[in-house]
Amino acid sequence: MDCEELVELVTVYLEDAFAAQTKARFETHVGACGGCACYVDQMKQTVRTLGELSIEELDPALRDRILTDFRRRC
Repeated sequence: MDCEELVELVTVYLEDAFAAQTKARFETHVGACGGCACYVDQMKQTVRTLGELSIEELDPALRDRILTDFRRRC
């Protein structure tokens, strides 16, 4: 597995939805690649942090800006 493939599959990994063989390839790459290990850690922290926020805690302007940015990327 290379770095590009890992980035494409990080959500599947975080949702623990990999087949055993693919998960092993993913974890082997993370173990050997410091950049990808950092990326996976950042994604885990992002998921944890966002999971703790309620919609009421977000500043409406920030929420709108985030949604606008996401819509532009698709």
